[in-house]
Amino acid sequence: MSHEKVVQDSKKSMEKGLHNFQEEMAKIRTGRASVSLLDDVRVEYYGSQVPLNQVATLSTPESRLIVIAPWDKSAISAIMKAIQKADLGLQPVDDGKVVRLSLPPLTEERRKDIVKMAKKIAEESRVAIRNVRRDGNEHLKKIQKSGDMSEDDLRRSEHSIQELTDDFIKKVDESLQKKEKEIMEI
Repeated sequence: MSHEKVVQDSKKSMEKGLHNFQEEMAKIRTGRASVSLLDDVRVEYYGSQVPLNQVATLSTPESRLIVIAPWDKSAISAIMKAIQKADLGLQPVDDGKVVRLSLPPLTEERRKDIVKMAKKIAEESRVAIRNVRRDGNEHLKKIQKSGDMSEDDLRRSEHSIQELTDDFIKKVDESLQKKEKEIMEI
């Protein structure tokens, strides 16, 4: 494997880690309604578990309200059960046509707990990115020891991986700051 390939593979792994981090951040509840809160909700529909967004239209007409409009009205009870089972801390209300989820305002204490959780997820992502850096650098050193790479190429490749690491950690930090601001907004 060439040193360029090691750098490319490291970049791909870091991109994957950043993507996973951003998906986790999207699931964290802020004071505003977001249909991403329901991404993991699975509904029992004709004998199989399907994502909620495959049996209904999800919308946020107000900042603290999610409306779930099932395509098949007979699915309402299954949707209600799935939301309650998901343990989101939200009480679904159905009027026979749509299901409404009202998000209560977050207390200051709950906001701080959510920020702590977001910081923990961010730190885990930073560690994962640093682990990719370490693995990439170890791989480069093995290539260099085998005689397939010069000392200068090793330094340049290690520098490239360090720049990638710094860039991806900066992106994690920026996403965290943005999420913190969303959470602490009243």
